[in-house]
Amino acid sequence: MSLNAWRTFVTVCRLGSLSAAAAELGYTQSAVSRQIAGLERQVGAPLMERHARGIRPTAAGEAFRQHAQAAVNEAERAVRAARDARDGSPVRPLTVGATPSLAAGVVPAAMRRLLDQSGPLPWSLVPGLTGDLHQRTVSGELDMALVTDAPPGLPADPRLERQFLGTDEMVVVLPVGHHLAGSGPTAIEALAGETWAEDNEGSAALLRQHAARAGAVARIDLRAADLPGKIALVATGHAVALVPGVLATTLRADVTTVALVDPPTRGIYAVLPRRDPHPAAPLLLDQVTRSFRAGLSARTPCSEPASRQPLAGFPRRRGPGRAAGFRPACGPRVGEPVLAL
Repeated sequence: MSLNAWRTFVTVCRLGSLSAAAAELGYTQSAVSRQIAGLERQVGAPLMERHARGIRPTAAGEAFRQHAQAAVNEAERAVRAARDARDGSPVRPLTVGATPSLAAGVVPAAMRRLLDQSGPLPWSLVPGLTGDLHQRTVSGELDMALVTDAPPGLPADPRLERQFLGTDEMVVVLPVGHHLAGSGPTAIEALAGETWAEDNEGSAALLRQHAARAGAVARIDLRAADLPGKIALVATGHAVALVPGVLATTLRADVTTVALVDPPTRGIYAVLPRRDPHPAAPLLLDQVTRSFRAGLSARTPCSEPASRQPLAGFPRRRGPGRAAGFRPACGPRVGEPVLAL
């Protein structure tokens, strides 16, 4: 099979459009169609199907895509390695994935410290949601990813090592003039009459679950395309929103946050490939943990009895009056797997 056809196929899957893939790759649309048809003949099954908004892989196509993406990534690495060796600069770029809240501050700050300590290193940051980042780490597109176990949860895959970093407590972001701005931990019932904005189903599920536990209902009437859009709806007075605690120090100046009583939480994890790990990944992971701890206003002592330590994926909740923030995992050092799959 032609590697070019594999690359064309994964590009069509990513963009959901033959014409968009043709434009990105510099082919005609008919050339893209011929390459896909050729793959289907060789595989012996339809790989793509049309739907209302474009084109998507069939069940066979999705199974094929995961392996095709890994093959394309490996081929690109091989070309880069050969060129680096030729040019005398065999520095392997580090590609890091992170959820939007972690990409907004934690990861760039950690990378800045790593570069300051270790010297130049080509790197790139890829924001995304957990499911997508997890799959891209499996396929080799990412050298590591910082993800969460917020709904629908963190997938399991034996090809990845998973490390639990700690627990992030969600907070509510408000316009600066809101009557609850500056108050202490607030019960969700006090916000029952508010209009809420959401940008993804994982955060919406956490909000609904938290409200339901208190016997309240959170009206999610506004939808945003992404996290900055959600914050913009709050800043302009249209809504309030649930956001990750790690985002609090990077928010724009025209919004503020309030902690919740018994807040919803999510576990934060690093996922790394078991095969051919990037040598800089453990160094960055150490810096990420330092960034978390540097921003803590309160932390759980590591001397706390093991019976009271939060279980990976099921962190203990704080009661009323405890400060919101990120609670790091205690025990194993950074670089040691806390939860291996």
